[in-house]
Amino acid sequence: MKFSYNKTEKLKSKKLIDQLFSEGKSVSAYPLRLVYLPTTFTEDISAKTGVSVSKRNFKTAVDRNRIKRLLREVYRLNKPRYFNNISTQYAFMILYIGKEKPTIDQVEKRMNHLFDKFRMNTLESENSK
Repeated sequence: MKFSYNKTEKLKSKKLIDQLFSEGKSVSAYPLRLVYLPTTFTEDISAKTGVSVSKRNFKTAVDRNRIKRLLREVYRLNKPRYFNNISTQYAFMILYIGKEKPTIDQVEKRMNHLFDKFRMNTLESENSK
């Protein structure tokens, strides 16, 4: 898997985003929250991902954009670790719910923890079927 985050991997569909928040499940590793939904895409990709930062906690667009940039970069660099042996396609939304500006090291540590929790939840749900 490549270290890229191109246009086909970005979650842009308004309909899918609405479905994600209404039917999706979530895991949290403060200050991050992951909302996910198993789905199918016409493209041959394992996941479509979006990132979001609350306007309530970060009033200036500069701060929100910086945090979103950090989230996307950490996701891009660690994506092969998360999805090397995953067969189901997923839609993800990564939300930053903290109130202070993070560093890239903090984001990376928490995102790795978040996706480990996600893997544990999906393994539990697959084993219970």
